[in-house]
Amino acid sequence: MTSDLFGGRLTQRFRRRGGTADPVDCSPVTRVAAHAEVAPRRPAVVQGSTVLSYAELQARSSQLARHLHAAGVGTGSCVGLLFERSPDFVVAALAVLKAGAAYLPLDSEVPAERATFILADSAASVLLTHRGKARGFSTGPCRVLELENLPLATHGADPLAHTGPRPEELAYVIYTSGSTGRPKGVEITHANLGNLVQWHLEAFAVTAADRASQVAGLGFDAAVWEIWPHLVAGATVHIADETTRRSPAALRDWLLAEDITVSFVPTVLAEQLLHAAWPAQTALRILLTGADTLNSRPTQQLPFTLVNNYGPTECTVVATSGVVARGTGGDRRPSIGQPILNTTALILDDSRRAVTPGEPGELYLAGASVGKGYRNNPELTRASFVSVPLPSGRRVPAYRTGDRVRALDNGEIEFLGRADDQIKIRGYRVELGEVGAWLSRYPGVLACTVAVRHTDSCLVGYVVLADGASPDATEIRHYLSGRLPDYMVPTSFVAVTSLPTTPNGKIDRSALPAPGPDNLLPGHTPDVEHSATADLQERVSALVGSLLRRAEVGAQENFFLLGGHSMLGVQLVSRIRQDFGVTLTLRQLFNAPTVAAVSTTVGHLLAGTEQVS
Repeated sequence: MTSDLFGGRLTQRFRRRGGTADPVDCSPVTRVAAHAEVAPRRPAVVQGSTVLSYAELQARSSQLARHLHAAGVGTGSCVGLLFERSPDFVVAALAVLKAGAAYLPLDSEVPAERATFILADSAASVLLTHRGKARGFSTGPCRVLELENLPLATHGADPLAHTGPRPEELAYVIYTSGSTGRPKGVEITHANLGNLVQWHLEAFAVTAADRASQVAGLGFDAAVWEIWPHLVAGATVHIADETTRRSPAALRDWLLAEDITVSFVPTVLAEQLLHAAWPAQTALRILLTGADTLNSRPTQQLPFTLVNNYGPTECTVVATSGVVARGTGGDRRPSIGQPILNTTALILDDSRRAVTPGEPGELYLAGASVGKGYRNNPELTRASFVSVPLPSGRRVPAYRTGDRVRALDNGEIEFLGRADDQIKIRGYRVELGEVGAWLSRYPGVLACTVAVRHTDSCLVGYVVLADGASPDATEIRHYLSGRLPDYMVPTSFVAVTSLPTTPNGKIDRSALPAPGPDNLLPGHTPDVEHSATADLQERVSALVGSLLRRAEVGAQENFFLLGGHSMLGVQLVSRIRQDFGVTLTLRQLFNAPTVAAVSTTVGHLLAGTEQVS
């Protein structure tokens, strides 16, 4: 793509987002062929020492497309791709598109049971893979073609004789997790993909001089975003190795060494990159992020622009996007921006009527980003792809996201959380994202998440700490207690070296470790004053022991680290009121949670010298 079509300053382009534009030719099939003709030696895909030029990409994908066509692959077909992240994957995906079919990317570490289900559910006619990769799971009637064993040299490198894919035809199918436990396949058309590519090139002024990264897992739709817009522009896609893409420090060094100019990094890693040391001058001009809730903002010193993005797989990777302002941003998390090109965001109530501006509601998305539906699942498609009214009264098809948002005064959208991710603590509704947003601001916390310990509905904070940081659990509780209600303050905090993620880059809460002596942050124990007599301490110890079902509780043992949580804390406060006739607040218990400290506080209350906080 030429700079005169897609050039311009980033901020100027973002002011135009959410509008409409006539589609231009953004098909990977035609644009890669054009670049191979004009600049055949220009690098298209790079991985380590392997460099694939545009001429080589064009020739190899055309040969493979001809072989697939001879094997019966054509319009309406679905071809599974099971590869490591490599130039071979790019060749294979482009070949499928050239053959007129839709490609179905499978993560290289996909479990056998999931792979078997996806191939059967998608009715894939062919599985294209490397030698031995498909062993261990059933492919059913799906024909397996191993790339190394294909006689591609017998096929000419000329493209197949057709005019290219039609807008309504499928470009790819990606399976995501379903609420029922069964993966669901999302169908995305060439029109959907073309709109994403056109917006990306225009918004970020991408040209053939750019060097883009590819770090997302291939089963995650972000890989679509990393690959096709940049190949359409004639830029170079650099593929990071597996070790590099999982380490913030290694990824930063790789981005610098490869002179990457545009990069996508999942939120969990991006937040840690924001805290990393960067040189004043770097080739990186844009860091794109998404997949989870962003809590951090870039500092004034970061030498690149951070862009936060939101989009369900059902809406072609990105539906809203926005530059994240530098600085603290006050108490508000970064927004998810505004709708991208040819996309409309509607915030509706339970009756699908527009909410009052500024009020929370469910986000519905309409326009060119919205995919075709779910593969071979008309019932689920009808439930999620619905008809909604525009402000004009005209009804349009839209995707129901299940996400709660609200519109801000500046036209951007604030993400509030999943409609089905709210939990109840002591009868109160709690958004885990709100707790995590405040926890992320505590000094020394690079990344964090909050989960529920379902055995007792206890909140647990998980933190990745900066080198040298050693925060105290009681100090964190005190910090959060000044900003959140007591019921929203986690009762324990677990230090982890990294937050586990799903193949799609989202935090995998099911893989978080259980709190235990080896990973809990230590709790500060205040100095015990003599006002807590031995008798008083013994009585408090007995109360704590009865609630926690422990025969003995030592003076310096922490109520919360022994398994106490907010509900048991309420019971302890109630029993102290009954037994001693004084009112200990739950916040006082959070701030001084050992038997000795509670005894001291109760002693002060009995003496009338304790200030209630």
